[in-house]
Amino acid sequence: MGKVVVVTSGKGGVGKTTSTAALGAALALRNEKVVLVDFDVGLRNLDLIMGAERRVVYDLVNVIQGDAKLTQALIRDKRLENLFLLPASQTRDKDALTAEGVEWVIAELKRYFDWVICDSPAGIERGATLAMRHADEAVIVTNPEVSSVRDSDRIIGLLDSKTMKAERGERMEKHLLLTRYDAVRAERGDMLKVDDVLEILSIPLLGIIPESPEVLRASNVGAPVTIADFKSAPAQAYFDAVRRLAGEDVPMSIPGSKTSLFGKIFGRRAA
Repeated sequence: MGKVVVVTSGKGGVGKTTSTAALGAALALRNEKVVLVDFDVGLRNLDLIMGAERRVVYDLVNVIQGDAKLTQALIRDKRLENLFLLPASQTRDKDALTAEGVEWVIAELKRYFDWVICDSPAGIERGATLAMRHADEAVIVTNPEVSSVRDSDRIIGLLDSKTMKAERGERMEKHLLLTRYDAVRAERGDMLKVDDVLEILSIPLLGIIPESPEVLRASNVGAPVTIADFKSAPAQAYFDAVRRLAGEDVPMSIPGSKTSLFGKIFGRRAA
């Protein structure tokens, strides 16, 4: 059975969908069978990041409502044969998702994929709670700014109360992915430092993704940065994050800084 990971955030525009695509592609490059599920019904951006917008025929809502089979809605990536996308609907609203339908879809995907990565809409409404409900682990995407960190803290509370694991009394493993980080600006006080974010959220750090034009360029050409520019600093940071997600011990460092954080940040657990 596959592992279900929700990629979530309280605030929009933090790089959640970009990170979903980058992490999914990086996992697929490790010969894992991966499916990305877009839960952002009504907006639907994951297909754009994956360069599959013209290939969408059926979507998640079609499958849940019985208008299409799951196999009809799945889109195989043209670059990586073991990477698939289940797109969201662009013409429906989040009320079209049902708890029973989502449960069935996730259960089916777990039978055939090693990783089921759910791209959650931002916020705390129905789409976000359904995206996280069946997750085994969560990746919380945060920018180094106060409002983003505060919203992420609220998401942590939802993960500990609104998921199936929480209802069974089990611990939800949560990982922090800090995106758009600039060490120079952090030193100037223009953004929060890594330690500041960790002090507030108190969850293990999965990776630090540096602010970089490569991420935007990759999105604009419809490719995850881990495929489009795999030698770039953001891509390498995502590759390291995936290794940690898979259970490997990988030293942590701040992009643009010579300071090693291994032992200080990596493996830090919530109090």
